[in-house]
Amino acid sequence: QVRLVESGGDSVQPGGSLRLSCTASGDQLSRRCLAWFRQAPGQDSEGVALIENNGTVTYADSVQGRFTASRNDMGATTTLVLEMSGLKPEDTANYYCAARVPKVQCLWSRGPYIHWGQGTQVTVSS
Repeated sequence: QVRLVESGGDSVQPGGSLRLSCTASGDQLSRRCLAWFRQAPGQDSEGVALIENNGTVTYADSVQGRFTASRNDMGATTTLVLEMSGLKPEDTANYYCAARVPKVQCLWSRGPYIHWGQGTQVTVSS
């Protein structure tokens, strides 16, 4: 079993920055694809960044150049970080980290992710 706990969400003004963290604990974390998704009220869930088990990161076009994702695998725990800058009102959403089963590639669809955190709210408003 895998447990994911996000933190760092806050309210910021446009152009501001935030750092989200996700602490993962459980089985074979270093072999799992980890990802950040977000969901705004009334909208479908959107993939933000995919972090492969080798550290390769892929970003959604909407956040490319503004967000930086990373992972630090430390055995029984893994820390996933999402550094966000140049925030826009359209970045307002609940942000989730998610994990797939071990030894498979990341995908943009949320369906294959079997472990989810509870989410952390990011609000960008003046």
